[in-house]
Amino acid sequence: QVQLVESGGGLVQTGGSLNVSCTTVGDYVTSYTMAWFCQAPGKEREFVAVSTWPGGSTGYADSMNDRFTISRDNDKNTVYLRMNFLSPEDTAVYYCAATSRWETSRRSPSKYKIWGQGTQVTVSS
Repeated sequence: QVQLVESGGGLVQTGGSLNVSCTTVGDYVTSYTMAWFCQAPGKEREFVAVSTWPGGSTGYADSMNDRFTISRDNDKNTVYLRMNFLSPEDTAVYYCAATSRWETSRRSPSKYKIWGQGTQVTVSS
């Protein structure tokens, strides 16, 4: 059973940047569509970004306003999320998730059965 191990996150001031990463353990990252979701206190988990394979296409939530970038390093079995121009509204736990490469509903958290442990991102004002 593949596991997703996240790292990164932390505390940053408004306008700052952070990177989070997610490594697949037990399988190749190329076997999956990989996505990032976030969950703020009292809110539902919501889609942030997705990276598909093969092809390497990406998709983002409209609310990200081009501030976030998802990328892959297949040699390292790792997916990254670069977050720029962060605001307090971005404060949340960020989760990476994996689903079948053939899944078409890639923005729905219910379609992902494999999840990382989550990493906290806190943006101070």
